[in-house]
Amino acid sequence: MIRTLAKSIREYKVASIITPIFMIGEVILEVLIPYLMADLIDNGIDKGDMDYIWKLGLVLAATALASLTFAALAGKYGAVASAGFAKNLRHDMFHKVQDFSFANIDKFSAASLVTRLTTDVTNVQNAYQMILRMAFRAPCMMIFAMVMSFQVNAALSWTFVICIPIIGFALFLIIRFAHPIFTRVFKKYDNLNRIVQENLHGIRVVKSFVREDFENEKFKAASQEIYADFSKAEKTISFTMPVMQVCVYACILIISWFAARLIVYDNMTTGELASMMTYIMQILMSLMFISIIMVMITLSRASGERIAEVLEEESSIVNPENPVKEIKDGSIRFENVSFSYAGDKDKLCLKNADLNIRSGETVGIIGGTGSSKSTLVQLIPRLYDATDGSVMVGGRDVREYDLEVLRDSVAMVLQKNVLFSGTIKENLRWGNENATDEELVKACQLACADEFIQQFPDKYDTHIEQGGTNVSGGQRQRLCIARALLKKPKILILDDSTSAVDTKTDAHIRKAFATEIPDTTKLIIAQRVSSVQEADKIIVLDKGTINAVGTHEELLKSNKIYQEVYYSQQKGSEDA
Repeated sequence: MIRTLAKSIREYKVASIITPIFMIGEVILEVLIPYLMADLIDNGIDKGDMDYIWKLGLVLAATALASLTFAALAGKYGAVASAGFAKNLRHDMFHKVQDFSFANIDKFSAASLVTRLTTDVTNVQNAYQMILRMAFRAPCMMIFAMVMSFQVNAALSWTFVICIPIIGFALFLIIRFAHPIFTRVFKKYDNLNRIVQENLHGIRVVKSFVREDFENEKFKAASQEIYADFSKAEKTISFTMPVMQVCVYACILIISWFAARLIVYDNMTTGELASMMTYIMQILMSLMFISIIMVMITLSRASGERIAEVLEEESSIVNPENPVKEIKDGSIRFENVSFSYAGDKDKLCLKNADLNIRSGETVGIIGGTGSSKSTLVQLIPRLYDATDGSVMVGGRDVREYDLEVLRDSVAMVLQKNVLFSGTIKENLRWGNENATDEELVKACQLACADEFIQQFPDKYDTHIEQGGTNVSGGQRQRLCIARALLKKPKILILDDSTSAVDTKTDAHIRKAFATEIPDTTKLIIAQRVSSVQEADKIIVLDKGTINAVGTHEELLKSNKIYQEVYYSQQKGSEDA
């Protein structure tokens, strides 16, 4: 884990190195101050030597100023190093997620990835800053102060040596019990994040079904689980302070009692007692800071492990060693293809699919819910890899192609149409960032989107809210189709992407496809038979298998599933 996280320090290595150096410099000077004070008291104040007092006083002032300067520099570079480290962690995680396949994202879940990019990175950032500063300062302070205390009075200093193992053992037990709780609680944070995301995305549904109370209870239950675990962890960690205080006060009492006897018998001077008490506080405060650091590291360790999981995850879909950089045409072939989302051959959702689609053909795909229509087409651009068999595009296995080249040649309009915050132009240029305004208009005309865009006051500069919430479902679908057309793909996949438009507009879109992009292979997943009946061939899927392939007329004569769908829709339209 540490090696994985350390790779994200990069350009902040210098700041990370000099921060502890400044801290050590501050500690050395701070430890010298009590020693100089003892000398000032014993050889200056007690003897009434004003020259010596002025001389040593100036040395003390310079030492204190230098210590303060080192502390300020350590604070500055520590903040730069920790903030930069966190920035790089977020960048590296986000960059890694962009390379993930759908299978990788399914493994972590979107809510978990958001938590890791935010809460977990913040925890690690805070811990890193504390490690650079306090994790160096506290042990160094304890060691140097102990060395100086032995210089002052070795007999009294052995009190610390006895105290340290007791504190260390107590901290070990506390950390051992607290870490598993923190590991568990961050998983529950993922669940809470998921609930919040679902609620915000579906707030219109929540309000329309008057389910606010239900959502409040769901959130309250998830929040209560986090509260219970954090309370348990905090109760465990709360033992740290009582243990520290018992040891601190015990050391002070023991040393005070012995020091008083030594002063009475002239074995210890007033200055030595003053410096000894300062060293006591420095050592004991260092021990307290060490306990706080250990608590912070325990908390951040769980976060660090979760971040490392993402950074160490390898995408299940990667480029081959010598990828093919060109796709000949839009022909598609499935050779005995089976697929399982779990990668388990006993849990296949697509079974033994054999297909041959010529370049430029229009192919309809129809079937009931859960018949693996979307699964079938997602294998073409390698959003997932086939569990068995091979998917071929342009005469070659899709696993031989460069991923960017393959996906640039395949345009998909998914079931869930996603638009991003920005103008209509900016959304359309996701298809082609260099597209001219004329090309944008042309694509929108083909997708029957230009008509409603022209009615907006700002036309193509109209701002789209996140998710496209300020346009209708049908308008959102048509914008997504136009965006896909701008890629000028060899293969165009429409995954039930005209379900929210009327049949007349649907017919216009299909006619435009036939006349304007005849060389593009078009795969149309649809619930309405009318959307696919003019296709060159229609694939009927049933429970993950290809039940039949043929034209509308052929299937209407021979396929029972197709007949049932067609006649039920015909009857519905007549009743309407």
